[in-house]
Amino acid sequence: MEVSKLKPFDDNKSKFTLKDNLKFIIPSIIGVLLFMIPIKYEGDVTIPIAIFSGMLVNFLGEYLVYIITGTMAISAILSLIATIVKPKFITNNKILSSLFTTTPLWLVSRVLGGIFGVLAAFQIGPQMIISGDTGAFVLNDLLTVLFSIFLFAGLFLPLLLNFGLLEFFGSLLTKIMRPVFKLPGRSSIDCITSWLGDGTLGIMLTNKQYEDGFYTEREAATISTTFSAVSITFSLVVINTVGLGNIFVPFYLTVTFAGIVAAVIVPRIYPLSKKKDTYYNGKTNKIDESIPEGYTSLSWGYEQAITKARKNSSIKEFFADGAKNVLDMWVGVLPVVMCMATIALIIATYTPLFKILGVPFIPILQLLQVPEAVQASQTLVVGFADMLLPSVVASTTITSEMTRFIVAAVSVTQLVYMSEVGGVLLGSKIPVNIKELIIIFIERTLITLPVIVLIANFIY
Repeated sequence: MEVSKLKPFDDNKSKFTLKDNLKFIIPSIIGVLLFMIPIKYEGDVTIPIAIFSGMLVNFLGEYLVYIITGTMAISAILSLIATIVKPKFITNNKILSSLFTTTPLWLVSRVLGGIFGVLAAFQIGPQMIISGDTGAFVLNDLLTVLFSIFLFAGLFLPLLLNFGLLEFFGSLLTKIMRPVFKLPGRSSIDCITSWLGDGTLGIMLTNKQYEDGFYTEREAATISTTFSAVSITFSLVVINTVGLGNIFVPFYLTVTFAGIVAAVIVPRIYPLSKKKDTYYNGKTNKIDESIPEGYTSLSWGYEQAITKARKNSSIKEFFADGAKNVLDMWVGVLPVVMCMATIALIIATYTPLFKILGVPFIPILQLLQVPEAVQASQTLVVGFADMLLPSVVASTTITSEMTRFIVAAVSVTQLVYMSEVGGVLLGSKIPVNIKELIIIFIERTLITLPVIVLIANFIY
């Protein structure tokens, strides 16, 4: 049936039963509550998924590190066997084949991630790999959180994906997202999930939508590098690290405005502008975003949502889909993050590379009349390794409050840092490589820096 020939919504209400309506409303409300509603818990503002994650980390305690290490070791070993030996028990099993058959680059990343994990867990091997600033930090502080977030987010992600919420918001926000950001309306959910929850949650959501054929290569790459925003919670950690927690509200408003400016510009320039509007493995579920005659954005979105929800009523399929999400992230992403983040932090900690790369920013900072420009220059580049590093460096080397504010704000708007978002991105199916991530990181820095400096001058 042609979309344009559908009857107006008011004439079609009767075709949806109370059960149909509840299939959309109840799972969607639960999904929103879990992923998007900030609540105060033990003095911090967070979301339920993050609370569950923290509870699991506390419950498993010191055992969690060894569970993660074992997971990465299994990923490395079975990936080697699947890719090189290709035994039938893997190649003939759809799930095992998709989990462990990979490309040479990701095979090396998984193997190195597994090795780094074992060395850091048992504190054996070179100090530069196992120290608390590199491998041990990634394993003990970062992967423990990612492991538990992947578990709960992966299991409950179908609540956002499968019951019509994306279709509903897609219809409502297409008129904003399409002309302003060149993205489908449904991508707004990815942004909100990142903003209130965690950037990795947004990437999980985007990756799943890309694999299922709802996003093109360009859209997936743009959403993941532009809208996987740093959560409110972690932004609070950043501003407190530089000792300016008392001005969190103007800080976050600054970050939000600079992020919007970058979101408008970056997708329109290389490399994102050159990404193709093709779908993953040729699989397409492209959504017709036009509003048929006789409908409003609200009524059409609601009808689309219920139609989607009616197709997903199996509890078994719900948990099977969620379990697959979890295994994909544990097997495919954890070792890649361990590998990439450890290497990035080794470079940041044991070499002068980031100081050297920061030199070209000195004249830019001086032109913008930023105090202590030389000290600030290296912080602009070190954020590529880890988002918290610029604020840690600034807190010990920079005395100017205005400069510390600028450093903290820029670090949050850069988004692409290898210790988390960058590593998760490279481990996903989303079509971006390390070279493109470096270029996007530099672009976001150059675009947001003058915006943030301008606002900082009004504040200070």
